[in-house]
Amino acid sequence: MKKSSMFIGLDVHKNSIEIAIAEEGRTGEIRHYGKIDGSLVALDKVVRKLVSRGCELHFVYEAGPCGYDVYRHLTFQGFDCVVVAPSKIPKKSGDRIKNDRRDAQMLARLHRAGELSPVFVPLTEDEAMRDLTRSREDAKASEKKAKQHILAFLLRHGHRFSGRTPWSQAHMRWIAGIKMPHPAQQITLQEYVGALTESTRRVERLTEQIQQLLPQWRMFPVAKAYQSLRGVSLIVAATTVAEIGDLKRFKSPVELMSYLGLVPSEHSSGETTKRGSITKAGNGHVRRVLVEASWAYRLPARVSRELRRRQEGLSQAICDISWKAQLRLCARYKRMLAKGKSKQVIVTAIARELCAFMWAIAHEVEIPAMA
Repeated sequence: MKKSSMFIGLDVHKNSIEIAIAEEGRTGEIRHYGKIDGSLVALDKVVRKLVSRGCELHFVYEAGPCGYDVYRHLTFQGFDCVVVAPSKIPKKSGDRIKNDRRDAQMLARLHRAGELSPVFVPLTEDEAMRDLTRSREDAKASEKKAKQHILAFLLRHGHRFSGRTPWSQAHMRWIAGIKMPHPAQQITLQEYVGALTESTRRVERLTEQIQQLLPQWRMFPVAKAYQSLRGVSLIVAATTVAEIGDLKRFKSPVELMSYLGLVPSEHSSGETTKRGSITKAGNGHVRRVLVEASWAYRLPARVSRELRRRQEGLSQAICDISWKAQLRLCARYKRMLAKGKSKQVIVTAIARELCAFMWAIAHEVEIPAMA
């Protein structure tokens, strides 16, 4: 005899979990179960009580700052659990009341109706590499902010660098030679320079760790294959794989483009078609590095010495895809530039097609199974 299903909505917070239950069927009862503390031990007690009812349990909760501990804990015990994107949860336009109890009930009801979109949950090892690449990204942001602080401070006091290349050795020597009129201002400048130096060292340390740990990762063959593409360096490849995982999980390149928010927004009705800027939905970390990588295609197509070195040991099929990408994307850049398109619009369009070539390369690589 088939077991009846029970859908459990969890509103997970740092110190608490609100629980709601939706019985099977369109008219099944939806009720508030209770509130427990945020520990997995307390959750296990609730799960044991629900299992004793003889129903098949289906858990759901929103992705958030608490991560995937609840998901991994429940799936390890053999329960069905999904994590959903908060931005994809349907909401009533006239609903002006929001609290934890109602959120849990809403999750249970929508999960029963099949209206929720689950997010991709990385393996523990994959999430560790994602944390490392995001840590480097944070360090780069700190480095950029430190540079802005220095330039703004010097501009306020009338110091302008006359050289061509900012942040070169000549620029740093120029900054070191500046003498401020007041000791407090000199200390401020030195602290700003010290913050920049420390941020730069952090970026270098984290980049070195990525280089060392990437070959030990099961996804290394994919990351290495992506680097066969022009503009897709170590950091771009590592970020893409760590954030998205295996691109073969997308049925088509268009689905991947949409996931990354690189497709145009649209507001059409009847005979009127109106398209706007890209949606910027999905993973912004990958979208940013792909746009940066796309600037490489503004130059004529060629296999440089560095690119040939990155392609060593890869199959001919992957190298052919890389060359095909160069021929198409470099020509597309020139064509769009001749039409008067802005460079930012062009590189965004290039990034959209670049991820499609990465999707094609992913199908040429076998990923080792987990040990």
